[in-house]
Order: sequence, then structure tokens, then C-alpha cells
Amino acid sequence: MLLLGLQGSPRKKGNTHYLLNLFASEAEKMGCRTEIVQAARPDLKPCIGCGFCEKKGRCSITDDAMADLFTLFRKADMIVAASPIFFYGITAQLKAIIDRSQTLWSRKYVFKLADPAAHYRRGFLLSVGATKGKTLFDGVNLTTKYFFDAIDADFTGSLLYRSVEGVGDMEKHPDVVGDVEQAVREYLTPLLGRKKILFSCRENACRSQMAAAFAKYHAGEKVEAFSGGSQPAEAVNPGMIRAMAEKGIDLAFHEPTSIEQAVAEETPEIIVTMGCGETCPHVPGAEVVDWDLPDPAGATEDVMRNVRDEIEKRVVELVDRLNL
Repeated sequence: MLLLGLQGSPRKKGNTHYLLNLFASEAEKMGCRTEIVQAARPDLKPCIGCGFCEKKGRCSITDDAMADLFTLFRKADMIVAASPIFFYGITAQLKAIIDRSQTLWSRKYVFKLADPAAHYRRGFLLSVGATKGKTLFDGVNLTTKYFFDAIDADFTGSLLYRSVEGVGDMEKHPDVVGDVEQAVREYLTPLLGRKKILFSCRENACRSQMAAAFAKYHAGEKVEAFSGGSQPAEAVNPGMIRAMAEKGIDLAFHEPTSIEQAVAEETPEIIVTMGCGETCPHVPGAEVVDWDLPDPAGATEDVMRNVRDEIEKRVVELVDRLNL
């Protein structure tokens, strides 16, 4: 399971930094993988409002790190946005990331596509402000609500702290450690006990990507599905993306990974193979299931659809067999 933190403060090692790292540390204690992205970085550009994403489903800006962030959004089970209050709003650096997420908003609302993890991915807000005003967090709450909706994450909760201005104020706060521990337990516990299933094929560009997506789509609250390839391709198969889009499932910004990396990140309880054969690693105690499925790469659209539908059928049967 991956928790992705978005560090919105341009100040290094300030109160927001402390709060987000405390949250991530508690998540790691529970067995969650974490990754924190700094919003204040030179390789992220602001949205230019060109409308390209609403016509093409992708961003016109291709020479910065935002595509990598989209991939992280899709991999994450929980996304934590952290920001101090600047003029009753979120920082410009984090807002730039949020504005660029118009691409995902377009794919969801213009192209009618949903990420397979949309029904269980969680969003959480951490924020600190210097004043005591009653409306201090109104703006950041509203912005975050629509950001999480755009990236297919359910806005499940927040920790908001007033009268935090001086360096080290959060570390001195009498309630913050208990608050964070309680929030992490409450929001992560239901996701940490899921059955872990690795779907593997040769390139991790087609069959195993579809299988993991269907497992997330049909049983993501009970199954932690991931995928890998014995010889991962450079990119997922565009024909596969189109075939899954016909089912309303968005696999854009998903990337191939190696089986070794997948197993290093999560230890599967079940491994479903689709053609990687003897190159699949041995995981002690893991059940191995082999699906004899043709590789649809380079075949016709009808072949791709047939393989897609067969994979969905087998995923549903597997989940039913597990009685989850």
C-alpha cells in the first residue's frame, strides 16, 4: 500500500514539513509504504489554461514532471495534501499541482473515465495557519475537496491547526502526536488488511495491467492488486488503454514495472501468471495460479477485447473463490 504526501510548503523543515512527516512516519509503522513529493520544485510548471486536456485528454505541457505525478496519483491508495495557509488559501506551489490536475478532471468528466481505484482511494488534508479566524480553513478545504474529486480520491478527513506560526510550533503542540496516530489508524487500518495479489506477464504492458485494474475495480476494498513483468516494456500498450476505456476504466498514466520491483514493494499472497513462466520469482507461501491467456499485443482490436473480457471474468471468479 502506498501513501503519497504532497508537501505544499516552500519552507524547508517548517511546521507543515513536520506535520506531514509525522503522518508518514506513523503510516510506515503500520506497514505502509510512503513517498513525499515537494511541490516547490523547478521541474513543475503552472497550468496555462489552454483547454488542450479537455479536447485531447492529456496535458499540452510535456517537458516537466507532472506526468510522473499523475502516475503516482494512480499508484497511491491514500494521498495526503499538506499546506500552510497563505492569504486564506493553499500555497502557490501546491496550487500549481492542483491546477495541472485539470487533465485528470477532463478524463473523468469530459471523457467519462474513472481510475479503477476511485472507489477506495482516500484523500486527507493537513494544514496549519497563523491566525485564529473561524474561516481560516474554508478556502483550503474547498480547494482540496475539488482537487481530490478530480484525481479520484475520496476526501475522508483532515487535521487543521490554528495559531501556528513560529518555527517549531507544531512540535510543541500538545495534541498533534495523538491526533496523527488516531487519524492514521482510523483511515489506513481498513486498507492494510487486504489480500495481496500480484498479476504478472512478460511486458506488464497489457494482460497483467488489465487484470490488476479489474481486481481494483471489482474488489479494491478487499484486494490489494498490483502487477509486474519479467521483461517490462517502456510503456503500456495504447490498444489496451483504448480497450479498457470502452469499459469506462482509465489506465492512462499507468506504467510497466518489473516483477522484482513489484515483489520488493509488496509481498503477494497470490501470484497470477500469464506467460512469464520460469522467470517469475518464488515467493514462499504464495499461491501460484496460471492463466493460459494469449498475448493480445499487436493483434486486432477484437482480440484485445476478447482477452480483456476473459481477464475480467477470471478476476471476478478469483475474487469469488477467495470469499472476500
